[in-house]
Amino acid sequence: MRLLALVVVLTTWSSAASAGLTEQQLSGLGLAPAPRGQVPMELEFKDIEGNGKSLGEAVGGRPALLLPVDFTCSQICGPALTIVAGALQETGLTAGRDYSLVVFGIDPRDDATAARRFVASQVSGPGVSVLIGDDAAIEQLTTSIGYRFQTDGQNEAIAHPAAFVTLTRDGHVSHAFSSLGLQPFDLRLGLLEAGRGAIGGLGGRIALLCYGFDAVHGVYSGQVGFALKLGCAVTLAILVGAIAMMCRRSRSGVAA
Repeated sequence: MRLLALVVVLTTWSSAASAGLTEQQLSGLGLAPAPRGQVPMELEFKDIEGNGKSLGEAVGGRPALLLPVDFTCSQICGPALTIVAGALQETGLTAGRDYSLVVFGIDPRDDATAARRFVASQVSGPGVSVLIGDDAAIEQLTTSIGYRFQTDGQNEAIAHPAAFVTLTRDGHVSHAFSSLGLQPFDLRLGLLEAGRGAIGGLGGRIALLCYGFDAVHGVYSGQVGFALKLGCAVTLAILVGAIAMMCRRSRSGVAA
């Protein structure tokens, strides 16, 4: 039992030590667009070729899907982009004709190389923009769509919502979606409604965060790691106890 207690303490400590943000900090993060919220179309960014491009130019007078990402994320940003790209292909809509896709980085430290590596040809072509901005542009854009995130300097990570919005032609927030569990039909409907200028699907807050997330298990990896360590510790303690009991019984049999 002393061994079990020691292992539990060590696993608890290591799990807590890896968390750079508190539960209170994380509780305020999420995507919660304001009714009739509108993005600043005049905001200036750069594309992955280094050319200046305003948000309005990226939207291009079409309904748009606006996807915030962390270009150097090692958690679910990559899989989320794959899900979104796959869902778009199944909508029957064509980028550059029926809608625009705008992917923008939320970390001003990321450069074009990081952005290019992140998209890795999953999204490209007419109507698709991958944008890099400075602190001011990122803050204005994320604030305008109610996208709240937090930098974890201790672990060089960013806790942010795994979510995105669709925009009307003039930049009003139309719908909010989770990046995971995305259905092509819902996305198609959201883009078509955005094209008509309809506003809806903004109730509540999407709070699923990309921060220590285990996409396979669907829960946060710190909790997964702790549960596995604790389970191993309990199993080990049971095995040690069973072996000790068998040894005592064996010695008792020999003595008899």
